[in-house]
Amino acid sequence: MTIRVAVADDQPLVREGLTTIVARGPDMELVGEAGNGREAVAIAKSEQPDVFLMDVRMPLLDGIEATRMIRSDPATVTVRVLILTTFDLDEYVFTALQAGASGFLLKDVGPEALLDAIEVVANGEALLAPSVTLRLISEFAKRPVNRTVDEAALKFLTDREREVLGLVGRGMSNQEIADQLFVSPATVKTHVGRTLMKLNARDRSQLVVVAYESGLVAPGA
Repeated sequence: MTIRVAVADDQPLVREGLTTIVARGPDMELVGEAGNGREAVAIAKSEQPDVFLMDVRMPLLDGIEATRMIRSDPATVTVRVLILTTFDLDEYVFTALQAGASGFLLKDVGPEALLDAIEVVANGEALLAPSVTLRLISEFAKRPVNRTVDEAALKFLTDREREVLGLVGRGMSNQEIADQLFVSPATVKTHVGRTLMKLNARDRSQLVVVAYESGLVAPGA
């Protein structure tokens, strides 16, 4: 299956580098490039890419708001957004996940890692490694709690699913959760899948957001 990819970055040299890598990727097709957020939203609507590589700081409309618009519009909700950041703990990363991004990459990532990331996101997974999750948690712990998800949203989860959600929120991988709960990774994957469905969450990265904003996990815990 060919993965259709679009790129948004306001720096022509960076954008050219990204598009060149994508165009040379096996089973990938470059379907559009944008220099600002408005162009990105328009391309998402017209081309329906599988994955959109999205810069954060862009003129006219920034990448966060462009992501929010793409992921909230029924016409483009299936477009998965992979945020590109300059810094390891970019101040916008957590906001990007709230907006519906499927994960993020540093701009200095190598070509192979970029292509692998696109494939991961295209397959419906969140590009949010445990180490990345832990750094996000650390950053989130420094901020005032702005709870936007009511704890009642968790009422349909079983005790085990709540437990798994809490461990996901703490940055643990399926294998680490399995080891702690003395179950198989396949069982954990099942619990995570059911939790995603019950909470109407897009992917694992959004589960981290829900775990914190519902109060299930406390910043700094």
